Amino acid sequence: MTSSPSEPARRSRPAITLAVVLAAFVTVPMSISGAAVALPGIGTALHASGGPLQWVMNAYNLTFAAFLLVAGSLADLFGRRRVFAAGAALFAAGSVGAALAPGIAALDATRAVAGLGGAGVFASGGAILATAFDGAARTRAFAAMGSAAGLGLALGPTLSGWLVGGLGWRATFALHAVMLVAALAGTAFVPESRAAVRPRMDARGAVVFVTALAALVLGAVQGPQWGWASPAVLALLVGGVALLVLFGLLQARTAAPLLDLSLLADRRFLALCLVPVVTTFGFVTLLTYLPTYLVGAGGMSAGRAGTVMLLLTAPVLAAPPVGGALVTRGASPRAMVGLALALFAAGDAWLTVIAPGSSAWTIAPPLLLIGTAAGLLFGIADGLALSLVEPDRAGMASGFLNTMRLGSEAIVIAVFGAVLVSLVGTRVLHHLAGRVAAGDLTGGDRAQLADAFTHALHVSLWGLAAVSAFGAVLIFMLLAQPRRRASSPAPAASEPAAAPAEAR
Repeated sequence: MTSSPSEPARRSRPAITLAVVLAAFVTVPMSISGAAVALPGIGTALHASGGPLQWVMNAYNLTFAAFLLVAGSLADLFGRRRVFAAGAALFAAGSVGAALAPGIAALDATRAVAGLGGAGVFASGGAILATAFDGAARTRAFAAMGSAAGLGLALGPTLSGWLVGGLGWRATFALHAVMLVAALAGTAFVPESRAAVRPRMDARGAVVFVTALAALVLGAVQGPQWGWASPAVLALLVGGVALLVLFGLLQARTAAPLLDLSLLADRRFLALCLVPVVTTFGFVTLLTYLPTYLVGAGGMSAGRAGTVMLLLTAPVLAAPPVGGALVTRGASPRAMVGLALALFAAGDAWLTVIAPGSSAWTIAPPLLLIGTAAGLLFGIADGLALSLVEPDRAGMASGFLNTMRLGSEAIVIAVFGAVLVSLVGTRVLHHLAGRVAAGDLTGGDRAQLADAFTHALHVSLWGLAAVSAFGAVLIFMLLAQPRRRASSPAPAASEPAAAPAEAR
């Protein structure tokens, strides 16, 4: 186990370190997947619908994704434990605020605060494990972290559905606050670490990146309402892409960049950073919108929908340790990653059997297939990616990896929702489309509205399957590339300690 030269090793308690990180990594994803089930109850209680209601999800995803790179660099600069603790405190405060929010605007604002805290937790949590554990212990730690993130995603819809049905939607956010306060209490026993060289923060790059991501998400969210061809939406989307290009140019010319682009010179690292993007298409979108379909078109209660979602999420709990164990015993990570991504494509295509009134037995096979694929990836992908990076850049690398994950979730979930609205709008009156896509099938012929929702979901599922198939092929090919070595030898700790770290 390694420790920072500037921080005494006596602070380290390996078991507590792992437990603290895992507790946070359970809670933060839970707030992503669980909030979706609470949306109908929130809309009814706060008299909200449409855009303001969707921002309960989007505000959290946006700040989470936009500040991950910033948080990763701050973790390398000021200390991973300090940034982790600050993030946990912000997340807990935002969750308390959400539980007490008197209106939709206050709820959206507090969700943005929680997302900001989540960025600090995720960017520094992975870096803490990468620098606190070595070799096989690191492989096991990251497998456990994958299990924790999977557990949070898995429990989110189900636990939220039960809480909404029994105690109301505010209980969901209160639970998240309690769990992060418990993790925060253990941070005194987490070892501190930071980069050996501490350059100044790239504030200019941070502002450009955050603005770019905000413009893209806002353009995607407002597209159905303002019109995809409207000047405002086009300006946001084009401006966001232009700012991302500018961000890349600035990083290449900055002495101490927010993102060291040399990280991407290793095509295997780049490939593993694309894995969460494909996972967002193949898996996370279903966590967000399938419960809405089950409640709206399927006529289920929130609690019943949460229980059915266990078909998708239960495999996520069991598969990460299996994936980690297989890699440790010599299985090819490249083959496992490619297979899991291909299973996304097969499962999403198979799920088009879903229809109003479908039994759990009908949709169980594709949901179990998709969940198993996600669980396998959660158990190996992050650990493999960070094993290719030297410890001094662990925070930056973890921040970039999770930016790819959360940035894709923020944008893809927003776009997926907009596509659903647009597709529903081809079958029903435009003013009803947004309500139908949010699970509200009142105000018209229920059978017709359910049919429109089903048609939109089927088309979207075929799109998700196509993206997943393409991603599987691309990532499999990139993982076959030889690793590009730096011109100077990397520290010994940065080299993969064993066969499991090689994406062969």
